[in-house]
Amino acid sequence: MTVALLQGCASTPPPPPPETAQPELRWPWLAPPARPAEPVAVLEASKLPPFDGERREVNEPLRGIQKVDGATHQKDLWARLRTGFAMPDLDNALVRRKTREYAASAEYLQRMFERSRIYLYHIVEEIEKRGLPTELALLPMVESAFNPMAYSRAQASGLWQFVPGTGKRFELKQNSWYDGRRDIVDSTEAALHYLTALHNRYGDWHLALASYNWGENAVARAVAKNRKAGKRTDYSSLRMPAETRNYVPKLQALKNIISEPSKYGVELAPIPNERYFTTVLTGRAELDVALAARLAEMRVQDFKALNPGFSHTLVRSPKHLRIVLPSEKVAVFHENLARHDRGQSASAGATRSPKVNAPRVHRVEPGDTLSAIALRYRVRLADLKRWNPGVEVLQIGQGIHLADR
Repeated sequence: MTVALLQGCASTPPPPPPETAQPELRWPWLAPPARPAEPVAVLEASKLPPFDGERREVNEPLRGIQKVDGATHQKDLWARLRTGFAMPDLDNALVRRKTREYAASAEYLQRMFERSRIYLYHIVEEIEKRGLPTELALLPMVESAFNPMAYSRAQASGLWQFVPGTGKRFELKQNSWYDGRRDIVDSTEAALHYLTALHNRYGDWHLALASYNWGENAVARAVAKNRKAGKRTDYSSLRMPAETRNYVPKLQALKNIISEPSKYGVELAPIPNERYFTTVLTGRAELDVALAARLAEMRVQDFKALNPGFSHTLVRSPKHLRIVLPSEKVAVFHENLARHDRGQSASAGATRSPKVNAPRVHRVEPGDTLSAIALRYRVRLADLKRWNPGVEVLQIGQGIHLADR
């Protein structure tokens, strides 16, 4: 898949450019800790008597999320996304205007949707794990137009537009080698953590979104001011900057279009409802970007699109270096990396002799794959498969032969 990343939105047609600038967000509070639960005795299911009571189907959805029927979204991620829409709709003149503006900017929408293709499945998965409304998966469209390299005047960066201070509060590392605010996996986890905490504070998604954009202290002061004056304290009733006033309407406008694209004359190309990328531990402390892309048999620009957190052509980590690759490229990356390592040793005049006590059988451990085992013992994946014919699904404790029998 070809991925074109735009640096900022300078070349983007004016209507409607995402407003990525954010004021500094504050984090002076934490949700009140839950009371410790009483110890619960664990019962073994095998020892319980058979159930003979009345059986009833529970239809109430979890935390406002609609009941998901897997058959309805097996192929198209957009359909799965719609199923999880659960925020109250906002309907006013500003929402209708933003909807018209987006719909009239077909080229801008298509570029944004195309960039989202490689990231959206992961974001939807993480949202569903937390029982959150899937409208949140559209927030990077408002924040950054799904450009992980977007950088605002307020120094906000990444898909979710974290400013430096807030990024540090959510343990997004930032140094000369790496910026976690741009890392797809880390920044998504941080953003959903933050949005969950904001919703826990207000019990209202519109106020939570306003806080994400404007700052939770600013929203808290606006709510307190309205309450003191005997006024309503919902999103539409608060006084706020123009950027924040437009923020939720933009999200609602995108929701409207994605819910009924044909109604607005928008073509929504299907996105496969399957995992696009996988995180990979390389087993080393540093790796050249061009080499990593070549080992994965992919273009450098596509590798960078999945690993935008790295700031140099040489990626480095104090621990085991983690990279992100298309799921279909993981096996070939490990095989080519093992071959590359063997070639380096041969070119240096070195020979790698097996240790005297080297095992001839590896016992499968949690998280093992054939590719990872091949990399660990410096053997070719093809050889490992030949030595273990018929082995496809690994079982914990299973013996994997490391040489011909």
